[in-house]
Amino acid sequence: MSAQPAFRTLSLGAGVQSTTLFFLAAEGRIPRPDVAIFADTGWEPAAVYAHLDRIEREIAQPAGIPILRVTVGDIRADALDPAHKFVSMPTFTIGPCQVCIPRGTLGSVFNLTAEIDGKEYTDYTGVCPRCKGRGTQHGMGQRQCTPEYKIRPIKKKVRELLGYPHPMSIPADVHAEQQVGFSRDELGRVKDSGLRYLRSVFPLLSLEGAADGRQGWTRADCRRYLKAHGWESTPRSACVGCPFRGNREWREMRDERPAEWADAVAFDHALRAIPRADGIREYLHASRVPLDEAPIGRVTSHEWKSRQTDIFGQIADAELELGNPDGCGPWACRSGAAA
Repeated sequence: MSAQPAFRTLSLGAGVQSTTLFFLAAEGRIPRPDVAIFADTGWEPAAVYAHLDRIEREIAQPAGIPILRVTVGDIRADALDPAHKFVSMPTFTIGPCQVCIPRGTLGSVFNLTAEIDGKEYTDYTGVCPRCKGRGTQHGMGQRQCTPEYKIRPIKKKVRELLGYPHPMSIPADVHAEQQVGFSRDELGRVKDSGLRYLRSVFPLLSLEGAADGRQGWTRADCRRYLKAHGWESTPRSACVGCPFRGNREWREMRDERPAEWADAVAFDHALRAIPRADGIREYLHASRVPLDEAPIGRVTSHEWKSRQTDIFGQIADAELELGNPDGCGPWACRSGAAA
């Protein structure tokens, strides 16, 4: 691999950290990228697209840094396509109970004998006598959003810019450098791209001037910087129907962006209209009830302190209420545990 990259790109998620990176690059405080790449899932909130347009208009164009928007399709449409090859989003799921499993689907006709809670059922028909068709196995769908809708189109564009589109082999001494906006408070997510032709660097980690005097900026430092430049309204980058939204975000969407709320509710219902041989049902809210019926009312700090276990057995009270602070970064989903 050569010492110098063929070009430098900025990984633009249009959230707090990557917007800060773009500002710093335009000011000359970090090396200037040749391009910035935004991977579009096709279902970002209107505020994210408006924010991206503002970045392009007020930062990118004056600085002469082009923004390339890339996509592999519409995540909303793909998630509702029965022929799609994988579960596109990390939805909350309910699967069949142990008695349902032999026949594979909830609500199907059963013809078997089973002892359930001391009572024997012989050749029963209809819904499962144990779970009444509700299912009992709670889980989550695979988190495929980031690799499929963010990383894949970025890789394709980088190969094209290097002059070696797939399936051409890229010479060992050819690579691009990619600026990624991980901040000091998310060191657990920092990793290289894993691609020989795309070397990641993390400029925020080496910056001076953090509020606590340490090397490297935190997300709070980035927010402070953006506020000083008149960009305190930088939105969270996450799909309209991202299951990692907290109750506060769902309420804000319902009350302030009714069109997006209606879209998310319709999508949530459509998820369960898809026939599935495994009997699994998908939901956007951790309560595993339809979104328009989900308990998204405010949870007070007193209630948080009084509860000794996690709500619904999976998500802590504070996280259920507030959600994750940022959203979908091109090289890591910032929602939930690092994956």
